[in-house]
Amino acid sequence: MGKMNPVMIAGVLLALVIVVIVTALLVPQQTNPAYASAVDFVKAAGSGDDAEAMSHLSDTLVAYVAENCRDGSVSACVDDYTPAEWGSFLNAVFRRAQPDGPNAWDILLLGTWEEGQGFSGVCIYTRAERPDTSSDAWEIVRWSGFVSCDLPNAGLSGLAQDDAPNRAP
Repeated sequence: MGKMNPVMIAGVLLALVIVVIVTALLVPQQTNPAYASAVDFVKAAGSGDDAEAMSHLSDTLVAYVAENCRDGSVSACVDDYTPAEWGSFLNAVFRRAQPDGPNAWDILLLGTWEEGQGFSGVCIYTRAERPDTSSDAWEIVRWSGFVSCDLPNAGLSGLAQDDAPNRAP
């Protein structure tokens, strides 16, 4: 067993780098627990599953829903934000996120509704925070948006502002 050819070593290293890059590109961002919590919350709220949607909210946001949403229902809030002509909620997917320290993420989701809001989508902002630094759980502490992505300021930075449409709390 002689020396390994330097070209062979370089080839193996290059192949390893390519595998790492391809894996990083193909692993869905939604596997981040904060992102998954945001997507699961919006899917549940949009589909009328209040119990599941509420399980993703912070205590402060649960209290907000009880006081400010029709019938104390987070699904009713989402329904009231969206015009009837959009039809029924279909799906929400992760679009992008920005960290705010080690325990918070500002997350932009793209929602689709049955009629008229599919291609450009509906932009939805959620802020997920880890209530305890040792916890793997992420809670939704704020949301806004549920507006057409065609609107000005419907991106992540616009919907994270205090004056964003449909902001809670």
